[in-house]
Amino acid sequence: MDQSKAPIYEALERFRHMRVVPFDVPGHKHGRGNPELTEFLGERCVGIDVNSMKPLDNLCHPVSVIREAEELAAAAFGAAHAFLMVGGTTSSVQSMVLSCCKRGDKLIMPRNVHLSVINALVLCGAVPVYVNPDVDPKLGIALGMKRDQVREAIEKNPDAVAVFVNNPTYYGICSDIKAIVAMAHDAGMLCLVDEAHGTHFYFGENMPVSAMAAGADMAAVSMHKSGGSLTQSSLLLIGPKMNRGHVRKIINLTQTTSGSYLLMSSLDISRRNLALRGKMILEKVVEMAEYAREEINAIEGYYAFGSELINGDSVFAFDQTKLSVHTRDIGLAGIEVYDILRDESDSQIEFGDIGNILAYLSIGDREQELERLVSALAEIRRRYQRDPRGMLNQEYIDPVVVCSPQAAFYGSKKSLLLNESSGYVCSEFVMCYPPGIPILAPGERITDEILNYIKYAKTKGCFMTGPEDPDIERINVMETGGDTSGTVV
Repeated sequence: MDQSKAPIYEALERFRHMRVVPFDVPGHKHGRGNPELTEFLGERCVGIDVNSMKPLDNLCHPVSVIREAEELAAAAFGAAHAFLMVGGTTSSVQSMVLSCCKRGDKLIMPRNVHLSVINALVLCGAVPVYVNPDVDPKLGIALGMKRDQVREAIEKNPDAVAVFVNNPTYYGICSDIKAIVAMAHDAGMLCLVDEAHGTHFYFGENMPVSAMAAGADMAAVSMHKSGGSLTQSSLLLIGPKMNRGHVRKIINLTQTTSGSYLLMSSLDISRRNLALRGKMILEKVVEMAEYAREEINAIEGYYAFGSELINGDSVFAFDQTKLSVHTRDIGLAGIEVYDILRDESDSQIEFGDIGNILAYLSIGDREQELERLVSALAEIRRRYQRDPRGMLNQEYIDPVVVCSPQAAFYGSKKSLLLNESSGYVCSEFVMCYPPGIPILAPGERITDEILNYIKYAKTKGCFMTGPEDPDIERINVMETGGDTSGTVV
């Protein structure tokens, strides 16, 4: 297919030059009804914030320009079909799970998944079979899924419907996705991949293998993260085993019927950019990341980790575009470095947690900005370094699963002070965001270790979210002990 085409963008450009009088929504009427918004965003932007109409197609049932844009995306990503998603990759992930799982079905998955995965289990009633990842003893981060762990989970749960994989993780850790896909298929299961942070795998050279190239059945791809599209725009890719019509019906259960043409056109244009220029652009991103790693590692106390972590199994590959830095050895939590960078050097990185920071590099970064980041990190070490003894390090704590997320979320519950909740079964989420990986999920036993982690994260300044109580002084727990329908391998 001709990847130089951008059918949605081209249709909007034609529409822009038509003298259409709007008697439809949105109510700002090409910006005229909201001059402050028009001044803020610009006439060109609000002028194409329009409703679905015949010349512009309909996202829920595309037959013309949106359909063509989806076909171009599928060809660019090597998928049987691609769906344009305007509800973020959260919507893509949930559509994957809901397309394959119903109440009582088992889904084999790592516990260090994004909130959206467990939310999907709450919605459909599927039961998680957790493959608890190893944790790097120095960095404190969860690694990928080991082949033997996945094989054991499949053998113990032959009735599971699918295996779910994070690839890559937020930190750039990749599992042996080809082997996992093969194991799943050999057992008659599907393989679903959260590829939110791996858009560039499809276009760069010498990158870890992409989900579609590995033979996965579905993959959720955050085009807005490393692909350059607008925030909240995403793609859902499917392989030849999946029923396109069924997946579309599932998407339409939860996705808006008023798809944003700003988001859809950004997906269209960004796909074209990556297809035509991605190889060259991403080669530069990798060069910048490697340069920054080398410079940061020359500053005593920091560790910008990379492909040296590869061990052929739990770290099968590493995403070289990820600039993850361990900060604990200078006596500062990652979130503390995050705050100092933002407040004192006007550098906004992706996130900081208990022991690490992540600077997200993509097609829009420049070398001079990386040099500024390196200089700022050196200055933080000079001014703020302290004794690291007594600091927590581990980012991931193995959960004790008592019941399914749905049973806990919708079951009878009561509110307790956080300090009094140890031993109870949690009925809501607690997490630091980003990265959005739950510390506690519905159906999991609250332990003293988890409570200490939550208190420590709050003290260090992590942005905590999830519970009904915005101050996270109280937590909802199940009134009863729950059943044992969730399992851990």
